Amino acid sequence: MKLYRFLSADDTSEFCHKVTAALNKGWELHGSPTYAFDAANGVMRCGQAVTKDAPGEYTPETKLGEQ
Repeated sequence: MKLYRFLSADDTSEFCHKVTAALNKGWELHGSPTYAFDAANGVMRCGQAVTKDAPGEYTPETKLGEQ
Protein backbone atom coordinates (compact mmCIF):
# COMPACT_ATOMS: atom_id res chain seq x y z
CA MET A 1 0.00 0.00 0.00
CA LYS A 2 1.08 3.60 -0.52
CA LEU A 3 0.81 5.79 2.59
CA TYR A 4 0.64 9.59 2.70
CA ARG A 5 1.22 11.98 5.57
CA PHE A 6 1.40 15.76 5.80
CA LEU A 7 3.78 16.89 8.52
CA SER A 8 3.45 20.40 9.93
CA ALA A 9 4.75 22.43 12.84
CA ASP A 10 5.83 25.92 13.79
CA ASP A 11 9.01 27.11 12.08
CA THR A 12 11.39 25.73 14.72
CA SER A 13 13.89 22.90 14.84
CA GLU A 14 10.98 20.68 15.98
CA PHE A 15 9.71 20.65 12.38
CA CYS A 16 13.10 19.60 11.00
CA HIS A 17 13.34 16.83 13.60
CA LYS A 18 9.83 15.62 12.69
CA VAL A 19 10.74 15.38 8.98
CA THR A 20 14.13 13.79 9.75
CA ALA A 21 12.48 11.14 11.95
CA ALA A 22 10.03 10.30 9.15
CA LEU A 23 12.85 10.01 6.60
CA ASN A 24 14.74 7.67 8.91
CA LYS A 25 11.62 5.46 9.17
CA GLY A 26 11.56 5.06 5.39
CA TRP A 27 9.21 7.88 4.40
CA GLU A 28 10.14 9.88 1.28
CA LEU A 29 9.62 13.56 0.58
CA HIS A 30 6.68 14.23 -1.75
CA GLY A 31 6.55 17.62 -3.44
CA SER A 32 7.90 20.89 -2.16
CA PRO A 33 7.70 22.08 1.44
CA THR A 34 5.24 24.81 2.35
CA TYR A 35 5.77 27.87 4.51
CA ALA A 36 2.94 30.14 5.65
CA PHE A 37 2.05 32.70 8.29
CA ASP A 38 -0.43 31.44 10.91
CA ALA A 39 -2.24 34.70 11.70
CA ALA A 40 -4.28 33.16 14.52
CA ASN A 41 -1.13 32.31 16.47
CA GLY A 42 1.26 34.91 15.02
CA VAL A 43 3.88 32.37 13.88
CA MET A 44 5.30 30.97 10.66
CA ARG A 45 4.41 27.32 10.02
CA CYS A 46 6.13 24.72 7.83
CA GLY A 47 4.65 21.70 6.09
CA GLN A 48 5.97 18.77 4.10
CA ALA A 49 4.16 15.84 2.48
CA VAL A 50 5.79 12.42 2.77
CA THR A 51 4.88 9.03 1.27
CA LYS A 52 5.87 5.45 1.98
CA ASP A 53 5.27 2.03 0.44
CA ALA A 54 4.29 -0.44 3.15
CA PRO A 55 3.03 -4.01 3.22
CA GLY A 56 -0.61 -4.75 3.93
CA GLU A 57 -3.88 -3.16 2.97
CA TYR A 58 -4.88 0.36 3.91
CA THR A 59 -7.82 0.97 6.23
CA PRO A 60 -8.86 4.22 7.92
CA GLU A 61 -7.64 2.68 11.21
CA THR A 62 -4.04 2.53 9.89
CA LYS A 63 -1.82 4.45 12.32
CA LEU A 64 0.28 6.45 9.85
CA GLY A 65 2.68 7.78 12.47
CA GLU A 66 3.52 4.24 13.55
CA GLN A 67 4.53 3.06 10.07
